[in-house]
Amino acid sequence: MFWAVFVLGHDCGHGSFSDNAILNSVVGHILHSSILVPYHGWRISHRTHHQNHGNVEKDESWVPLPENIYKKLDTSTRLLRFTVPFLLFAIPMYLWFRSPGKEGSHFNPYSNLFSPQERKPVMISNACWSPMVIILAYVSFTVGPSHVFKLYGIPYLIFVIWLDLLTYLHHHGHEHKLPWYRGKEWSYLRGGLTTVDLDYGLFNNIHHDIGTHVIHHLFPQIPHYHLVEATKAAKPVIGKFYREPKKSGAVPFNLINNLITSLGQDHYVSNRGDI
Repeated sequence: MFWAVFVLGHDCGHGSFSDNAILNSVVGHILHSSILVPYHGWRISHRTHHQNHGNVEKDESWVPLPENIYKKLDTSTRLLRFTVPFLLFAIPMYLWFRSPGKEGSHFNPYSNLFSPQERKPVMISNACWSPMVIILAYVSFTVGPSHVFKLYGIPYLIFVIWLDLLTYLHHHGHEHKLPWYRGKEWSYLRGGLTTVDLDYGLFNNIHHDIGTHVIHHLFPQIPHYHLVEATKAAKPVIGKFYREPKKSGAVPFNLINNLITSLGQDHYVSNRGDI
């Protein structure tokens, strides 16, 4: 359920939860702080991801490595980046240290993730995030860390795994290779159409239908409760550029196979060419 909470906070970050910016900020801080995500820090980096989706030089999330950098990686780094289960625990490291090859932190207001005007909001989010850490520490001290781990730690770990799995597979792992662009070959539309929809089985509604990822990337202002109908309306227009997701069973075990296959193949992009 932490993922469902995250998706609602994610809507707040896009401004699609409400037309009221203050309400978006208040609700977003409550939801994201409760699952240890700094609201403004994440919102700003996620905005960068959406503005540059599919751009191998500027995208923020799950960007493939250039070939020359990949070939210089030592064995341990390759193991951590391209092996299950290490990849599935990436989001906490990403929040603190950003992606490999990029500098910055979602908690540091002076990080190059943020402009000078964004430093104060990042500080506010840190101030909202900190009480949750204090609450968890206090409860651990009073009732015991094992209880906190069972009631909060395990759901949090499931959330982290689910978040990493799904966000990765929305941009990688399709049976037909997904393009990445550079320079003049990139456009907002082209980048948005490199994303793929996923079927989560019985989790679709529970997770607010965020599996309809293509329309979300093209029009992030659409609230989650309109994503399914918007996707149905857009598919005839998108035509052959829409990749129909494979139907899942009640539990989407097929996504695990997609992940393993992708991690075995999708390691880098060429340093040459703009596609």
